[in-house]
Amino acid sequence: MPTSTPDSGPTPPPGCPAHTGPGQAPGLPESLYGAEFAENPSAVYARLRAYGPVAPVEISPGVHASLVTSYSTALEIMRNTETFPRDPRRWEALNNGTVPMDSPVVPMMMYRPNPMYTDGEEHDRYRGAVSDTLNRLNPHALRTYVEESADLLIDLFGPEGEAELLSEYCARLPLLVFNQLFGCPPELSETMVKGMAALLDASEDAVEANAVLIETLLALIALKRLEPGADITSWLLAHPARLNDEELVSQLILLLGAGVEPVQNLICNALRLLLSDERFAGDLSGGTMPVDEALDEALWTDPPIANYATHFPVRDVTIAGHRVGKGTPLLISMGAANNDPQLVSDRRGNRAHLAFGAGPHACPAKDPARIIASTAVEKLLDRVPDIELAVDPAQLHWRPGPFHRALAALPVHFPPVAAKYDQAGATATDQTTGGNAWTPSPAPSSSTPKGATSTGREPGSGNGAQRPWWNSLITCWRGR
Repeated sequence: MPTSTPDSGPTPPPGCPAHTGPGQAPGLPESLYGAEFAENPSAVYARLRAYGPVAPVEISPGVHASLVTSYSTALEIMRNTETFPRDPRRWEALNNGTVPMDSPVVPMMMYRPNPMYTDGEEHDRYRGAVSDTLNRLNPHALRTYVEESADLLIDLFGPEGEAELLSEYCARLPLLVFNQLFGCPPELSETMVKGMAALLDASEDAVEANAVLIETLLALIALKRLEPGADITSWLLAHPARLNDEELVSQLILLLGAGVEPVQNLICNALRLLLSDERFAGDLSGGTMPVDEALDEALWTDPPIANYATHFPVRDVTIAGHRVGKGTPLLISMGAANNDPQLVSDRRGNRAHLAFGAGPHACPAKDPARIIASTAVEKLLDRVPDIELAVDPAQLHWRPGPFHRALAALPVHFPPVAAKYDQAGATATDQTTGGNAWTPSPAPSSSTPKGATSTGREPGSGNGAQRPWWNSLITCWRGR
């Protein structure tokens, strides 16, 4: 690999000032946690680039790593799993107790038997099970289901003329969708999603949340053994890979991690752009960029998972003068690499960003995630075309955490809109208006021919009136 060379000399402990390159001043590693990093990660990335393409960071108190900020170096590392495997069982600081098991970042970085944390034949087995399962999803039916979910959520806040979109729309929509995709009853769903959010926040209760998440998913697996259906959980249970319970839980955590919190952040980050960036405002004839381009821009500038894809070198290596010890976490900064000053290209229509990773461990769920996010944004702006931010964009704040790029809130106001469904879930009135400044072509709506969420699902599972578990969630949210 051209960017790294074996290093036979003694390796300083991770995060030590001696990790700096030749001629660089020693200093403490940058922190990737706390409000300062959350509010202005670009400033931190700029300082890190002074070290070169790889720099020392602290991702949690006492937990050190190296962060890749260069686009080209990130690609080389993600494609070279022989030198830079993903398996965290190589994490020496965790193995020798330097990093305690109750560290809040451990649940997001520890070994799990799924394709994200394995290599070679083990990776291929898990990747096959996940990919085969995702390939059974019907994209047209998925879009229809997202539209219906979006309509029900908009009905909750639409008549009020104001909303906090993060909690009332962006976070709830993936929850409804994954309830359907996982075949998950409402009594398990919120616990499941809250647990995943705590892991990504690397909050103090992340270890406890991980235990609760595992317990919840084991309950779902037990339920699906008794009552299998046309859903992701049942398909994984029936897959020829013959996954055991631990492996099943790990695949579900992987899919949750890829499909709920990141999709929530992508929807929210794209809406922030659409509501605050002048390039996305005004009439289409004046050059407004469509929703898909806003999503691409968000994936480039504020990828929902900003620092992750951890690799653990099989030997001591030196990358452009920065020494990385054997088994030391080497994180890819999608946020920094996507905005590498050495990248000179027109991003319009360009999807070569690293938001979904690259190489053999690239995200297998990027297509469903894109469908969910684009449909959610289109539906909201189609139903509520005069929506505006309720605060100055500079007043928006970001959630602390080393791994994600996530808004803390997104308050908006708009002229009140009538409900589309009545409280029983039946259609009250068709509010779909088609083309407007946000959607240059008519947006997909509930008039889209209904299909199964999967190739095996019975047709006619159309609206909320036919989904008691869905109605129970909506009823709960109405009462809050």
